[in-house]
Amino acid sequence: MKKANQPATATKPRPKRPRRAPANRVPAAAEQELARETLQKFRIVFNSVKSHFRAVEEQCGVTGAQLWAIAAIAAADGIRVTELARAMSVHQSTASNLVSDLEKKGLIHKERGTDQRVVRIHLSKEGAAVAARAPKPMIGLLPEALEKLPKTALESLSANLDLLIDTMRLKDRTAAKKPLSEVFERD
Repeated sequence: MKKANQPATATKPRPKRPRRAPANRVPAAAEQELARETLQKFRIVFNSVKSHFRAVEEQCGVTGAQLWAIAAIAAADGIRVTELARAMSVHQSTASNLVSDLEKKGLIHKERGTDQRVVRIHLSKEGAAVAARAPKPMIGLLPEALEKLPKTALESLSANLDLLIDTMRLKDRTAAKKPLSEVFERD
């Protein structure tokens, strides 16, 4: 127990998370309008991302995820699959599948060093040509925009998206490790 003369111990303040609205509350007209405006902004983002993926496929003959992998390989020649997965924020098996697809297309080649377990990935001449003619940003519109946001805005956006996911009662989080181009491919 703290004595009267002892100073309070410093504790780290917890980041504030927006409160979840009660499920039975009817939103006011102004809140409904704000919700519609926000939905429209999501549509703008999704449509722009989808259009960028189409342009990538038309100009380069690869998916958005494959182009992002090419960009990561170009930026770190000799990258390993685990590093590629981390750079793209995807599951390692997804990165392995991307590497396999790019190798089949002749856009990359793999190289083993003295330790046969370590595989390094390099762009081929064809892969470098794809990177040269690719629409920018090669990592995709959304990942690049998120990287450009100020830290406080990104933290706020992340917390609010957590709240949105919770409000939607989404339990399946497997999509978090899938490239967006795979999500939009199904249309």
